[in-house]
Amino acid sequence: MHRRSFQIGIATLALIAAQPAFADLSKPEAKMAATVDAEYDRSVALLERLVNQNSGTMNFGGVKAVSEMMRAELEPLGFKVEWVNMADAKRAGHLIASKTGKKGNKKLLLIAHLDTVFEADSPFQKFVRKGDEAEGPGAGDDKGGMVVIVSALRAMQAAGKLKDANIEIHMTGDEEDAGDPIEVTRASLIAAGKVADVALDFEGLSIERGKDMGVISRRSSNSWKLDVKGVTGHSSLIFDSTYGDGAAFELARILHRFRAELPEPNLTVNVGLIAAGQETVVDPDGIRVSAKGKTNIIPGVAIARGDFRTLSEDQSARVRSKMQAIVAASSPKTSAIITFDPGSYPAMAPTEGNKMLLAKLNNVNRDLGLGEQVALDPLKRGAGDISFVANDVDGLVGLGVYSRGDHAPGETVDLASIRRQSKRAAILMTRLSREKAK
Repeated sequence: MHRRSFQIGIATLALIAAQPAFADLSKPEAKMAATVDAEYDRSVALLERLVNQNSGTMNFGGVKAVSEMMRAELEPLGFKVEWVNMADAKRAGHLIASKTGKKGNKKLLLIAHLDTVFEADSPFQKFVRKGDEAEGPGAGDDKGGMVVIVSALRAMQAAGKLKDANIEIHMTGDEEDAGDPIEVTRASLIAAGKVADVALDFEGLSIERGKDMGVISRRSSNSWKLDVKGVTGHSSLIFDSTYGDGAAFELARILHRFRAELPEPNLTVNVGLIAAGQETVVDPDGIRVSAKGKTNIIPGVAIARGDFRTLSEDQSARVRSKMQAIVAASSPKTSAIITFDPGSYPAMAPTEGNKMLLAKLNNVNRDLGLGEQVALDPLKRGAGDISFVANDVDGLVGLGVYSRGDHAPGETVDLASIRRQSKRAAILMTRLSREKAK
């Protein structure tokens, strides 16, 4: 009997030693961390259900079905859940959930998205668990992020800290392919940003060289269209005073100057589609082009489609101005017009307020016994929904799960990241929700 008791004692000590110390957490915060661990299997099961429901952006029924799964999780936590239909914008819609807590305290805006890039006809459709990882469409982007939100909120409720928090959640149904016009499809999110004190985005966690990173900025995404005209005729007459340079050479001049003169820190410029000839036709989706011409005919038309990404709206305005000046300096007998898509995603600049939020997150990391999250290079992240509120409210990105291979068959989520991300989020949201609004 004494031998068996000794063995049990050793096992207990080993179990205690394996647990995080959490010595710097308050009692409610330690309760949150323990709740996240205790509900880990529940969180994984929720992720599996979400992933197995296809919600490609254009699968409107699937997006709505995922929103109903979220409604079932959020209403029992005291949230009022609303569905905003976006049929006029040819998209499914958005889920908005809100709860009122203690008057005068900060209001938190949580951002995630219901849709994925995998449409109903994709062969990649099922959640497949492989130990501490799982493959599945949207398992990381962004169904894993939605699971972190639910896990963190449930932990706050278990610790008695959710009731006083002022929280509004926006889960968009078209983050991967925003509807048009963007000022309509993002109207409710933009409005929420104007009254929030903090915005927290639950897209995926970034990891560099094995270390979790903090994200305080995201670059913009600005689409542009370039249409060039020249005088067409026999190729033997190109460059003379009557026919000039032709549309193809003029297009080449413009793109060469873009490459040579536009580069500056935090800017990328890309040409994604290009054609020239006697005629060019771009399909209604803007992703395919056909051209007709001959080697002995000067091309009369040329087109290019591309994007540029910046770190601030000031930088975006400066780049647009440079591009317009280059386009306007036409070669002989040619003309060109550049237009910019009004539905572009704005930039999220690395403001002092965002840096302060990251410092608060690192206080949470310290108290959890986790490593510091250094700010990620903004060149490593693309645009996202938080950018639409970034000019109005301080924010953080990357509070969702860690995954790899996003947007491609085989997208794989690190299931263990659900635990540390949920703990971070629950404690950070609790601390922020106690702060007084400005």
